[in-house]
Order: sequence, then structure tokens, then C-alpha cells
Amino acid sequence: MGFSVYIMPVLILALLIYARVKKLETYGTFVKGAKGAFDLVLGIFPFIATIMIMVALLRASGIMDILVSVMAPVFSLFGIPPEVCELELLRPFAGSGSYMLLSDIFQQYGPDSYVSRCASVIMSTSETIFYVSAVYFSQTSVKKLFYAIPLALGLSLFGTTVACFLCRFI
Repeated sequence: MGFSVYIMPVLILALLIYARVKKLETYGTFVKGAKGAFDLVLGIFPFIATIMIMVALLRASGIMDILVSVMAPVFSLFGIPPEVCELELLRPFAGSGSYMLLSDIFQQYGPDSYVSRCASVIMSTSETIFYVSAVYFSQTSVKKLFYAIPLALGLSLFGTTVACFLCRFI
């Protein structure tokens, strides 16, 4: 066993010692934080459920397949392999579905292929934009999302383009 197995117990012990020195009520504070987390989950659940249902409908209806066939040539112009087109389209919506696609790409092309490297950097350099927007913007007073989401999507595409370009040389 390495040193890393001791990190969490040491951190928890240090937190408890700190709380004791500061004379904080640890259990009450923990319960208060858990209650706040429960309220947060209840507040954002409708937004998350909507995104998950939308992604499932896109895939089940065949619209995702149509989008992939239309967008693959466009992504190819940016240097993004057509094999990762579905991943690039799904990633802003759903993390779990994206990981499933990444696993499929690894199995089909092998983990060291150019396509798999591009898929890996897409997963590591992009974010589930609509999920994060639903979570954050549902809990704030910000309601004008006209610039935020298109800017995030554009920057995600830019990051993917640069990452796939760099993957050609790795």
C-alpha cells in the first residue's frame, strides 16, 4: 500500500481536530450542509431530467444519426475525425453517454489510435455545457443565456479543433 491510502483519513482527522480547536459543532454543521445539498438536488432535478430525456429522445428518434451525417463533413474541415463526430455532438449534453461512446471508440479503434486520442482529448477538454448551465443558472438570478451557451459551444469546438490538431503530432 502506498501513501495515498492515508490521505483521506488524515484529512478527516485534521478536519475533526480543527473543528474541536475552534469549538464547532461538527455533527450539526454536517447535517446543515446535507440539508442544503438536498434542497439543491430538489431545485435542479427538473432541469437535469429535461436534459437526460432530450438526449435519450435524440438518440432513439434517429435525429442524432442525421446530425452526425450532416456535421461529420463540417467537423472534418476543422480537422476533427468523423469517427468522433457523435461524441463531439453528445458531450455538451450528457457525460455518461459520452463515456459510453468513448469506450466504444476505444474498442473499435484501439486506445493508441489517432481517433482514440482525439476522443480522449474531447472528453478531457470539454464539458457537459447544457448540464452545467442547467445546474448553475437554475440557482442564480442570471436568466439571459443568449451569449453564454453559444460562446461555450464555440469555445468547446475551438478547443476540440486545437486538441485534434495537436494529436496528429503525438
